[in-house]
Formats: sequence, C-alpha cells, structure tokens
Amino acid sequence: MPSTIDTGNLMTETRDTVILGSGCAGLTAAIYAARANLKPLVLEGHEPGGQLSITTLVENFPGWPEGIQGPELIDNMKKQAARFGTTFQLAHLNSVDTGAHPFRLQTTAGEVHTRTLIIASGASARWLGLPSEQALIGHGVSSCATCDGFFFRGRPIAVVGGGDSAMEEALFLTRFASKVTLLHRRPAFRASKIMLERALAHPNIELRTNTVVDEVLGVEEQEVKGLRLRDVNTGDTSTLAVDGMFLGIGHEPNAKMFAGQIDLDADGYVRTTENVLTTHRGVIVPGVFACGDVQDRRYRQAITASGSGCMAALEAEKYLEEHGR
Repeated sequence: MPSTIDTGNLMTETRDTVILGSGCAGLTAAIYAARANLKPLVLEGHEPGGQLSITTLVENFPGWPEGIQGPELIDNMKKQAARFGTTFQLAHLNSVDTGAHPFRLQTTAGEVHTRTLIIASGASARWLGLPSEQALIGHGVSSCATCDGFFFRGRPIAVVGGGDSAMEEALFLTRFASKVTLLHRRPAFRASKIMLERALAHPNIELRTNTVVDEVLGVEEQEVKGLRLRDVNTGDTSTLAVDGMFLGIGHEPNAKMFAGQIDLDADGYVRTTENVLTTHRGVIVPGVFACGDVQDRRYRQAITASGSGCMAALEAEKYLEEHGR
C-alpha cells in the first residue's frame, strides 16, 4: 500500500487539513484535498476502511459492472489518495479542541494541529455480539438490506429488531426474499403504528416476539444455515431455517468525542447545514466539516458517503483560500 506515513512530523507540523476516518467519505475527501495540494493527514481510526472493510461483494458502486469486493474498493481508494500525497496514520482520536485555532487533536500517535478538520468517522452498526454472528458477517449476516438484499432472491431470511429500522429492513427485503421472519426480544414492537401495520399486513413477513437469537448456524460452512432461537419467557429453544440474518437494531455514530463542541442530534449524529458545515448552538463552526455516515442517518450508502466527502474537501479548500492559505 503506497502511503506517506511520517510520524516524526505528525506531532510538530501544523496541517492544512486532517481527516478523521478512512471509509468512503474520508478517502474521497482525501483524494480531493490531496489534489488541491492540501497534503491531508488521514487518521484511519479503530475500524480502518469503515464498514466496507467487512463487506463482501459491492454491486451498486458506479463503475464496477461486475461488482467489487468491499476491501478491494477501499484499497483502491486509499492507493488513489496516497498517489496524490495523502499521509495515513493508523491512529484514532482521543480528544479534540475545536475552540482554538489551529485545532488541537490528541490521538493515539500524539498531538496533531490542523487548520481544518473533516469528520468522517462513520457510524458502527449495532450487533448482537454473538461469536457466530461476528464470524459470519459478510457471509449471510448483514446490517444493510439495501447493500445485500439482492443476494437473497428467493431465499428465506430473518431480521432482528423491533423499531422502525427493523420494519423498513423487513419490508425492503420482501422484494427479494421468499419469506422474512422478524424477530424481537420484547413482547411488543416499538415501531411506529404505521410501520408496524405495514409489516403485519405483508403476506411474506412473519413477526415473532419474545424471541432472541442464541446462535447463528453455519460457521464451519462459512454461510448462514439457520438460527438457534430461544423464547425469553419459557427458555424453549428452536431452529429457524434461514439463509441470511439482517440486523435492524440501529447504528451508533462515532461522534461522542465532539459532544459539547459541535451540535449532535438526539441519537448522536453530527448536525450539518449546507450539506457538510458543522454547527455549535446553531452557529457554523469555522473550519470543521462532517461527511458520510457520522452525519447521514438516512441513506448510509458508499456512494452518498463519497459524495459528501467530496463536498467536505471542497469546502475545506474554500475555507483555507478565504483565510489566506
């Protein structure tokens, strides 16, 4: 992997821009910033490559008619950013002070100063935490129906969750799956009335409450073969024959370290105005931009993340030009 990693300069040189995160948003921002000669530093974070790094085949990213493996797409983007002069550092952010200029970032590799900051730290899918689930992510276990639903055409699948996200996933997946079983651990779903009614009315969706997944079957075969379920009231176990399991229990935006410095919504997503400009108490924070899943709770796609990464880099370039850089 070609990149310019210089830990010696990391703690002493004031950067024009630092990008937090190395998924589609961060890497696209790096490509544009590097081509503008901003010499960006990318802090790769605790999940280098973002969610695509654990995704198998990506078929909806333009330019790849036969599809491309998620890690390969990330690797290509990283090489492209490096070719234009991006520096990569395998580190994540501990704390940041956006009240001082230049901004001061405390990272696991030392302190960094930067004139602009692009937050592309993404959002992490919530998982059940089962070893078998983790072993089969990308092999029948997914947190993105839009990304992976196509691969389950004519096959039975399960969706885990009880809110609107789970209902939306289940309804979307009926376009492909032969049957969708919606599993919820509580006695009643917490989804909105209209979403629940839509799911209840759909002939290909079965709803099961008071049910948890104890194990995802198929680890040895490296593909989902079924689920071992448990009734939370009786303790009785059963096996559900499905070819895939989708998690609909939400995402966790990686933005907690910015609480009190920039505006976050009730679920912790970064609030932005004019696409990528961050605010604090409703006023734009000069020089701080956010892009990708850390501020996008609606689309969460690789292509939309890349688009917003482009916007953030262009805004950073514009800001620096306006301030004499």
